Amino acid sequence: MSEGDTSGRLVRPFTLTGGRTRPSRADFTLIATVTAVDPPPEWAARPQPEHARILRQCARPVAVAELAAHLDLPVSVIVILLCDLLEAGRITVNPPHPVHRDPELDLNLLQKVRDGLDRL
Repeated sequence: MSEGDTSGRLVRPFTLTGGRTRPSRADFTLIATVTAVDPPPEWAARPQPEHARILRQCARPVAVAELAAHLDLPVSVIVILLCDLLEAGRITVNPPHPVHRDPELDLNLLQKVRDGLDRL
């Protein structure tokens, strides 16, 4: 948000969210992937400019954190806007895949790291 838009104006984040400071849903983590629904639902309203920017970035699956970086907006603002799009049926969200770990493997790795540090 350090730069203004093409006409030189600076848009405050709370303006983009309509004054909302909290997301309406808890579906989004930093590494959740978001994808635009193509074609959009027939009943979906025309998106606002910031929503349209998000939809263009989501033509392929993109992580929430990556989306915030590409659009140069705070993650909190992106999440609120993503909630709008999800509720409008314009995007899908996929949570990160859980990683199944073998506790014995983790212990072996930690022991190798400790041994390596001891050798330093």
